[in-house]
Amino acid sequence: MKRVFLIVLDSVGIGEMPDAAQYGDQGSNTLAAAASSEYFSMPNMQALGLFNIDGVTCRPGAEHPKGAFARMTERSKGKDTTIGHWEIAGIDSPKPLPTYPEGFPASLLEKFSSRTGRRVICNKPYSGTEVIKEYGKEHVETGALIVYTSADSVFQIAAHESVVPVEELYQYCEIARELLTGEHSVGRVIARPFTGTYPDFTRTSNRHDFSLLPPGVTMLDQLSNAGLDVIAVGKINDIFAGRGITQFTRTSGNSEGLAQTLEWTKKDFHGLCFVNLVDFDMLYGHRNDVEGYAKGLTEVDQAVPGLLENLREEDLLMFTADHGCDPSTLSTDHSREYTPWLIAGPGVRKGANLGTLPSFADIGATILDYFNVKQEITGISRLKDILKK
Repeated sequence: MKRVFLIVLDSVGIGEMPDAAQYGDQGSNTLAAAASSEYFSMPNMQALGLFNIDGVTCRPGAEHPKGAFARMTERSKGKDTTIGHWEIAGIDSPKPLPTYPEGFPASLLEKFSSRTGRRVICNKPYSGTEVIKEYGKEHVETGALIVYTSADSVFQIAAHESVVPVEELYQYCEIARELLTGEHSVGRVIARPFTGTYPDFTRTSNRHDFSLLPPGVTMLDQLSNAGLDVIAVGKINDIFAGRGITQFTRTSGNSEGLAQTLEWTKKDFHGLCFVNLVDFDMLYGHRNDVEGYAKGLTEVDQAVPGLLENLREEDLLMFTADHGCDPSTLSTDHSREYTPWLIAGPGVRKGANLGTLPSFADIGATILDYFNVKQEITGISRLKDILKK
């Protein structure tokens, strides 16, 4: 049985791409920002070759790296979670998903209110924690839904769980997903439930993403259609709208995601375990929390020995990212950055430097090649460069 563990360190970019200025992201380097903190410690991933990747200079490279590694270029136009994950799975996006810096059109919200029977308040780009501080009291008093967005292609609905039960909030999100089509096909509709009393409102772990269906065949589709297991941990199932996934589990954050992944390394399956660790993006990058980001990366690094110990002879362990979110810049938005690709396992050629690759899709192509599944996605397999001769 072959197993591949693909772990996406959500937003862990490794330096600005050549077109970063077009996105307002010149100078961004998420990994280097985290490495500036005294809480940053990644000796295990350093040993695998993380700091040997092209352009990564925030720590010394390993003299004899134990893994293979590459710097990945995002070929799609955009810098959000959905487009990044889609490209990893083999879909190029020639234009970015729509964003709403001025809020959503009144005509769209009128249709949404008519379908839900509830008024809408806010309708602006907002921090998720700040929006419930500003609008939570009015929502509780009136029952109006807090609709907001961000720099990403998202339509977010915040509601207090005592005012709008979670399942009802999910139904409202499904209505929004039905309405957001054509030119308004946002990447994700996100349920953002919260609890507490004014002014001490707190978001709960009952967040749920309702994603746009991938516009083409993905690596996940091909693997599951070939009879292989596709296990999703974290928000992977949400990002791909459940398509191509044979089993999934949601998580409350990085710690639970790492624990779930470790458990899967102890189980028998034949296929892919696809993991997203969301805290880097949600808790640290968007809140400009350099220390939190550094501590999060240190936690992941400390989990690496346990993951490696449980790898079997034909297993591969991969780390990558979907975009950047530099916590040290004035912006709290995602950043247009290169991402890492770090590969380990008994069969991996130690110290194999694949250089700078042209697309995240090379990851998906390589995984399909590893399972001998004929490739129908974009990307180039790098399997021959990764495995021992």
